[in-house]
Amino acid sequence: MYDVAIIGAGINGCAIAYEFSTTNKRIAIFDKEGIASGGSGAAGAFISPKFSKAGELKELLSDAFIYSMKYYEKHFGHIFTKAPLLHLAKDEEDAQTLRSFKQNTTLKLLEVPGETREYVSIDAGIVDAKRVCEAMAKSAEFIQEEVVTLTFLDGYWLINEEYTVKEIVLATGAYRPIIREPYIQLRGIWGHRIDIQTTTQNSLSIHQFVSIAPSKDGVIAIGATHNVHYHPQTTKEPYDVTAGRRELLEKAAKTLKLEEVEVIKDYTGLRSGSFDYIPMIGPVVMAEETLRNSEINLTRKAQDYLEYSYYPGLYMINGSGGYGFVFAPYLAKALAEYIVSGKEINREVLPARFFARWARKVNS
Repeated sequence: MYDVAIIGAGINGCAIAYEFSTTNKRIAIFDKEGIASGGSGAAGAFISPKFSKAGELKELLSDAFIYSMKYYEKHFGHIFTKAPLLHLAKDEEDAQTLRSFKQNTTLKLLEVPGETREYVSIDAGIVDAKRVCEAMAKSAEFIQEEVVTLTFLDGYWLINEEYTVKEIVLATGAYRPIIREPYIQLRGIWGHRIDIQTTTQNSLSIHQFVSIAPSKDGVIAIGATHNVHYHPQTTKEPYDVTAGRRELLEKAAKTLKLEEVEVIKDYTGLRSGSFDYIPMIGPVVMAEETLRNSEINLTRKAQDYLEYSYYPGLYMINGSGGYGFVFAPYLAKALAEYIVSGKEINREVLPARFFARWARKVNS
């Protein structure tokens, strides 16, 4: 019997496991492939804010960035590197956005001597994606197994008709859902990162057309949210790694002159993003049961999410897009506090917001 089972061993699942590590709960993490074997393992794992104009996502990411910088330094300082981040404008529209950001941000801005392009630079960080996930998950029992069935029976969840669990956290990204609800739709975003050996030295994290990590022992990592059309479970043709490498190197060369380049390793995987770009954390609404409740006016604009019917002891954390390593510690803390003590979660990130929109369309 487990107290909590986490399904998915990417950064979200591992961050939740770490939040439970100081409790007496018995925790298990399930994943078909392994820890950080998908999109999280292919991430550049940059810890940075969103350089954009005002909006919900920018504000949420700003809070998550400040929290996560302190979090990684405190708990995983041995695999966290502080490095100045240089974000260069891709075009004039992007340049205008950066100018607006600089006028309104409360973050301390850095000067980059000799840089003539429009930019923003701040103190930021980078973590070793796989190692930090492994460190987060260390106190949980890892079970390398695909979760095929979830059944709620006599007050408990049964996983694959074998493992009994009190509560479940779904952290499955954009792969096929185990619990299928029509209002939960995620964008699969294929990520590709390469490690290159090069004589070029780079001391900054640079973001422009792709993300370029600082040099470490002669190696630079280059990565991108690479392809929004490729999905390993639905696309018939395999991903073209050679073409992906070529595109990453061509885009990186627009930003930084790379010399004597040798690609030494590829990392690929699927990331997940929500359709309003805001992550989803919290309890999962049961659509059919809620629709059958005639006492709920699902067409009104202001919804009371407490009126909805929810799966017992079932939660999710998903949809962070390219900011998984920034969001995960911040969101995992909020979800763990909700599960343990019932602390309220910000409405902006609840999965119920998508049910409310979907239900209005169904009832219109």
